[in-house]
Amino acid sequence: MTAVTGPLAGVRVVSIAINLPGPAAVARLASLGASVTTVLPPSGDPLEHYARAYFDELHAGQMLEHLDLKSDEGRARLDELLAGADLFVTSSRPSALARLGLDHATVGGRHTQVCQVDVVGQPGAGAEVPGHDLTYQASSGLLRDGRMPATTFVDLAGAERVAAEACAALLERASTGRGSRREVALSDVADALARPVAHGLTSPGGPIGGGLAVYDVYAAAHGHVALAALEPHFVTRLLAALDLAPDEVTRERLAEVFAGRSACEWQQWADEHDIPLAAVAEPGSATP
Repeated sequence: MTAVTGPLAGVRVVSIAINLPGPAAVARLASLGASVTTVLPPSGDPLEHYARAYFDELHAGQMLEHLDLKSDEGRARLDELLAGADLFVTSSRPSALARLGLDHATVGGRHTQVCQVDVVGQPGAGAEVPGHDLTYQASSGLLRDGRMPATTFVDLAGAERVAAEACAALLERASTGRGSRREVALSDVADALARPVAHGLTSPGGPIGGGLAVYDVYAAAHGHVALAALEPHFVTRLLAALDLAPDEVTRERLAEVFAGRSACEWQQWADEHDIPLAAVAEPGSATP
C-alpha cells in the first residue's frame, strides 16, 4: 500500500458536504495528503446525477459511506467517524445542522479536537437564505448581458477558501489544543471575485476588460487567440516579432494580423517568441 504523503498527511477529514463547493474543497485537502471519508445521504449526491465522471474525479481515493443522518444508526456511525476526525466539513443550513446535532457547539462539545468548516450561502443570519453559484454571481454583478456563466466560479473559489480556512483551523488548534469553527459564505466569495469589476479593472472597456488592444481576444483564420501582453517588455517583444511600429498597436491592426494564421499556428509562434498568447480552446475540449 502506498504511503500517504503531503503536508496534510495524517489529517483525517469527515465531510457531509454535497453538490460542489464542499466536495471540491475536500478533494483539494485530499490532494495535500489528508485522508477523507465522505458521508452521503441514502439518495446520494446530486452531482452524481448531473456529472457522474466529475463526481468520481472529486471523490477519488476517498472512503464513501451512505448514511441516513436522521436515523439513530446513521448518527451513531457519524459520531464514530468524528471521534477520530480532525476536520469536519458541512454545507447544510445552520438550522438543519442544529436539528441533527451537528452544529459546532454540539460536535465540539463531544469531540474537542474537531475543527469544523461550515459552507453557507450568506454570512450570519443570512445563512438560512437559499442560493447557489448562479444566484451569488448574479447578486454580485458577475453575470453579463443575461448570459449564463462559463463555469461555477463562486463554488470553485469557495472551495479554495474552505481549504484555506481548514488549514487555518488546524494551525490554530496546534496552539490552543481545541478545534474551532470556521465559516465560508459563498456570497462573500462572490463579492471578492467581483472586486476587479467594481474597481473598473475588468468592467467593459476597463484595462483588462477590453480597453487595451494588447489584452484581448482576436479572431484567427481558424479559431481565436487570447493575447495578454500586459507588461511593457511583452509589448516590445510583440512589436518586434510582428514587425509593427508602436503606433500600430491598435485593435484594428492586430485583428488584421491575427486573421492571417490559424489559432494553432499563432500558439506555436507565441511559444517560440515567449509571448503570452494562447489559442482559445473550445468549451469542454481542454484536458484536465
